[in-house]
Amino acid sequence: MTHFGIICPASTGHLNPMTTLGYELQRRGHRVTVVGILDAEKKANSAGLDFKAFAESEYPYGTMAQLFDELGKLSGLAALRYTVDVIQKATDIFLQKAPEAVKNTGIDALLVDQISPAGGTVAEYLDIPFISVSSALMVNEDISVPPFNTPWNYSPAWWAKIRNRMGYALLRRIGKPIREVITQYRREWSLTPHYSPNDGYSQLAQLCQQPAEFEFPRVNLPECFHFTGAYHNPISRASADFPFEKLTGQPLIYASMGTLQNRLMKVFKTIAEACAELDTQLVISLGGGISQDSLPELPGSPLVVGYAPQLELLQKASLTITHAGLNTTLESLGNGVPMVAIPIANDQPGVAARIVWTGCGEMIKLSDLSVSKLRTAIKQVLTHDSYKKNAIRLQKANQQAGGVTSAADIIEQVVSTGKPVLASSNLSIN
Repeated sequence: MTHFGIICPASTGHLNPMTTLGYELQRRGHRVTVVGILDAEKKANSAGLDFKAFAESEYPYGTMAQLFDELGKLSGLAALRYTVDVIQKATDIFLQKAPEAVKNTGIDALLVDQISPAGGTVAEYLDIPFISVSSALMVNEDISVPPFNTPWNYSPAWWAKIRNRMGYALLRRIGKPIREVITQYRREWSLTPHYSPNDGYSQLAQLCQQPAEFEFPRVNLPECFHFTGAYHNPISRASADFPFEKLTGQPLIYASMGTLQNRLMKVFKTIAEACAELDTQLVISLGGGISQDSLPELPGSPLVVGYAPQLELLQKASLTITHAGLNTTLESLGNGVPMVAIPIANDQPGVAARIVWTGCGEMIKLSDLSVSKLRTAIKQVLTHDSYKKNAIRLQKANQQAGGVTSAADIIEQVVSTGKPVLASSNLSIN
């Protein structure tokens, strides 16, 4: 038996897949502990995992809600800069507090979310193995593809590589404060310097929720990189009440703007107006960003809930309107449901670009959003068979990738052999 520790941001989009992975490992007889701030405890408990808190005084319970309130009002580059500022502060506190928490808990190996860039440094400092997990869109730098935060489509042309290189240069400049904090601790701990953001990822195994078919063609992946498919399991999630008896049997449109950038009330109003004249039933999940009491009466009388049992509703849906968070996107594709994406910030523009590139949906930029444009996109996706067919194609690709079972197999191989688990066929994804 191995005692695994999970390091990831205390947000639903990261905790859901990471705790699902932990649940599978625990089912196999291992012990799994989520190491995080107090806001992560509920998700860990819902998955039946152990929890070890650190930095309780710096991050008391409710901290994430305050951060999300501010982040939810932002979009684009402003939201990305705010996220970087939050991660910079969290990285410093993490590097101060986490090593003791991990050591005292008796953890043998760490599963580190890519968006927790200091997790690998803690593992190296403690001399324990770690595996990198991309629970959001993979962020490995590769100039053959656009940066994760852009809505740019893929192109093999020379000009696209120049565009991509400039995009990565901007990202490096924005993310420099985080790297400087990590560099300081690595120097103090006599660890090898990182010369590239890619240096911070595991050399034993890197796991990605995306199936390979939902990624642009890459030419610079490490040999230990694995496209495993998505990590979904309703058993490892907290239940959400929902009035299923109110579903009418009309084609169901499920709308969710996630749990971070979901305070934009105008977006929900636009979605309701766009669907009001269609012969469909609209279900809106607010994701905790806006209370139902504060929301004005919406056109078309959609069914509005604070939180929805997303996996169950997607089994009944004909279309998802989404912020293009990776989890909602993969869960839609897991049910063969096409999408209309309205990306707000962070990796969402990159996910939306892949939705369009794979032909399983359409994208409307937030700056271009209007009732007429959204209604046109909804009608197009609902009435053209190609979107549904491509969603089913990706559904099959996701199933064939193996999901949480494949990921757990790779993790177990890493800890049993102590050697990199290679996936040579992933060196060039076309």
